[in-house]
Amino acid sequence: MAFVAVYDADVLYPSVLRDVLIRVAQAGLVQAKWTGAILDETFRNVKAKNPALDPLKLDRTRELIMASVPDCLVKGYEPLVPALELPDPDDRHVLAAAVRAKAQAIVTYNLKDFPEKFLSPWDVEAVHPDAFLEAQIDLAPAIVYGEIRRIADSWKRPPGTVVDVIERLEKSGLVATVAALRALA
Repeated sequence: MAFVAVYDADVLYPSVLRDVLIRVAQAGLVQAKWTGAILDETFRNVKAKNPALDPLKLDRTRELIMASVPDCLVKGYEPLVPALELPDPDDRHVLAAAVRAKAQAIVTYNLKDFPEKFLSPWDVEAVHPDAFLEAQIDLAPAIVYGEIRRIADSWKRPPGTVVDVIERLEKSGLVATVAALRALA
């Protein structure tokens, strides 16, 4: 069975990062998980930052995310939330989802919100998306690079290249991932 990781809302927000994370899961390198609450937070933030976006397109994007990875939705985690402790109580649902899904990792930019002392009793680790994707590249460089190429090939207006995808990842702060991908090019 693949490594299980819960993707936090902040890593599902940037479209290219979300695409890479989903494609890594589709390739079988990781079993990606999230909840309806995580997607609610993601799309609340997208709408707040981009109020002019068509709500129907956002709904369609959410549907595509849900259909993208089999068995991605974690259910039944809610009773665990009150029993968990984190610096920000609003993040407990993410840890609860990880515990329920028996995840080894929570992929998040907000490492400070998931201190090791609160996660280790549950055998969960908070991992920055840069470290997470760099590890996936180390494990299966050809697969990850192939997914990056497929993302570029899917861009039609305007057409994209692998370099374009890598540059977008760089803007998302994925320095080690970008260096590893450039070394493969």
